[in-house]
Amino acid sequence: MTVRVRIAPSPTGLLHIGNVRAALFNYLFARKHGGSFMLRLDDTDRERSTETFAEAIKRDLKWLGLEWDAFARQSDRVARYAEVLERLKTSERVYPCYETPEELSLKRKTQLGRGLPPVYDRAALKLTEGDKTALKAQGRKPHWRFKLDHVDVTWDDLVQGHKAYPAAAISDPVLVREDGVPLYTFCSVVDDIDDKTTHIIRGEDHVTNTAVQIQIWCAITEAKPPVFAHFPLLVSADGTEMSKRLGTLSIASMRNDMQIEPMAVNALLAKLGTSEAVMPRLSLEELASEFDLGKISHSTPKFDIEELKALNAKILHLTPFGAVRERLAAMGIGDVDENLWNAARANITTLGDIRQWAKVVYGPLTPVISDADFLEQAATCLPTEPWDSETWHAWTEKVKAQTGRKGKDLFMPLRLALTSFDHGPEMKFLLPLIGEKRARELLAGKVA
Repeated sequence: MTVRVRIAPSPTGLLHIGNVRAALFNYLFARKHGGSFMLRLDDTDRERSTETFAEAIKRDLKWLGLEWDAFARQSDRVARYAEVLERLKTSERVYPCYETPEELSLKRKTQLGRGLPPVYDRAALKLTEGDKTALKAQGRKPHWRFKLDHVDVTWDDLVQGHKAYPAAAISDPVLVREDGVPLYTFCSVVDDIDDKTTHIIRGEDHVTNTAVQIQIWCAITEAKPPVFAHFPLLVSADGTEMSKRLGTLSIASMRNDMQIEPMAVNALLAKLGTSEAVMPRLSLEELASEFDLGKISHSTPKFDIEELKALNAKILHLTPFGAVRERLAAMGIGDVDENLWNAARANITTLGDIRQWAKVVYGPLTPVISDADFLEQAATCLPTEPWDSETWHAWTEKVKAQTGRKGKDLFMPLRLALTSFDHGPEMKFLLPLIGEKRARELLAGKVA
């Protein structure tokens, strides 16, 4: 069996971290098993779906490296949904309902007030043909509900184990609205049947949907339903539910505002909520080889922006120059070469941080002068080029012998003058990049 998985985001907003976690799990599962990964846009709601958001979803997934093998839009398949609906009408698995949203809301409130679960009472099944004719004469159009069999729906979940969900505790789901728009619960099943989806990997908030969709699946086809896996949803670092409205949770914000590396997002999400430690990884291939749904814990994982930032730094510290050369040029700091990258990468948190160390080497830089007399003495000890990684030690030893200074009193004034920072990359690597002429100018207090 060829593994076939999918994600089906609605193009009604930007991808957030929860969407991406589902996409990543599906992608890694497909790649590990040599299968296919599909992007399917749930865009039948024309009022809320936009092409702008559709393109943003594609852009975010591509940035993360989650390239899809197949693509579809549900809006292109409306005729197919109508065809399947007619079959369900013929088999009497769907029935027309004429209640307005206000009437349904009142029913739910009444049931809750009586201490009853707000499950649809199937009143529409009692309508006579005369009742239906009268309602149509009032201008009402029906929405169509699927008639559930009131049995326990069972499946073996790859994360949660054996599941048994009582269908009697669920309202008969609406498959098509009164305006003719087919809904996710219905479209998703028809698509999964036609696309030969083998595994559905999604959040545990879909468990009820799964119970419903297994019954819809079996009413449409004799083919075996997919294998399901429902993972726990993320919460914020303080344990509260994450809001999709928070801008920091969008992938666009992480990419553009926070300057997070795509592999930092992937590496964190792939391990959050599993029995494995979060580690810096430089490729999706590495993550795919390690991915195992069986390692996903039943406990609720916490997503911490600060943990993401720390992982981002670790990934940059391991990233070779060749992987960032073109990006640096696009950012306008193409003068950074491999020597500077290797010297400074351990001191950056985001890629843009390399600018400050490029400024140290190439300028302009205003030196921080804490002791002009000492720096003047140090300049007289400065050797002539060529310089290498041993030059800093040789120079500071000579300055130490001449001035009697040592430790912080020796090194800090030199670092401040040459870099304007009291911390940073090892000076034995920076000094040869700064060069003799520029070093003498900085020691003399000149902007260089």
